[in-house]
Order: sequence, then C-alpha cells, then structure tokens
Amino acid sequence: MKEIHTEIDIQATSERVWEILTDFKNFQQWNPFIYKIDGTPSVGAKIKLHLRTPKGKSRTYQPRITKVKPFKEIRWLGKSPIPGIFDGERIFILEPIGANQIRFVHREIFTGLLVDLVGNRLDKDMYSSFNSMNEALKKRAEQ
Repeated sequence: MKEIHTEIDIQATSERVWEILTDFKNFQQWNPFIYKIDGTPSVGAKIKLHLRTPKGKSRTYQPRITKVKPFKEIRWLGKSPIPGIFDGERIFILEPIGANQIRFVHREIFTGLLVDLVGNRLDKDMYSSFNSMNEALKKRAEQ
C-alpha cells in the first residue's frame, strides 16, 4: 500500500467548495491536474478522468464513484483490468475548521502488486499534481 496525502486550508464554506468540486463539467475552467471529468458525482457512477501532470504526462482513467457525503466527502476507485495489480482510491474530504473556513484533504491510496515497483515514481509527480489542484481549488473558492 502507498498513500499520497495533501491538504490545504481554504477561506470558504464547505458548500462553496463542494459546489466547485462536484461541478465536473467545469473542471477545465480551474483545475490544472484533472482538467476534464465526464460523468456525474453519484455513488456507483463510472466517470472518465482526463489528467495532466506537471511533467506534461496525460492520462485517462475510468474509476467508479464509491462515496458521496454532500459537503463532506467524495471518493472514487480506479482498478486495473487485472484485479489486484494496481488500484487507486481518490479521496476528497472537506473538514470545517472555523467560520467560513475548511481544510481540504486530498488523498490517494494505492494498492496492488505493482505498487512496490512504481511507488517511488508516484511520489513527486502525484504530490506536485495534487498540490497544484489544491491551490487552484483554493483560488477559485476564495474568489
């Protein structure tokens, strides 16, 4: 197992951040990492993610939404075609920390046989990608 964990404090309500985070059709307007999502943020829905890392690598994934707690949490799980090889669960958590202020927690937990082989390569690129998304979300929510 490998986990990438980032967080950022945002001067906005959970409702405001949630509105941005679940408005998949407008990700291209603000998100430098996940620049497009096809689908809807509802449990069981399969979505199509279009990613671009800071190093310029583009990827497309088709995870399934596994949890939606309005104004609090959304998760999706991407699985490799061969079970148990390489899976990733993306987790977004909105934690109220004050009046009109939240902590946005952005995590991904990787599991499977290939995690040990590619785990260290994930660190820099993914960590940087998560932080760029976090900063962009903060900027948009605080406008």
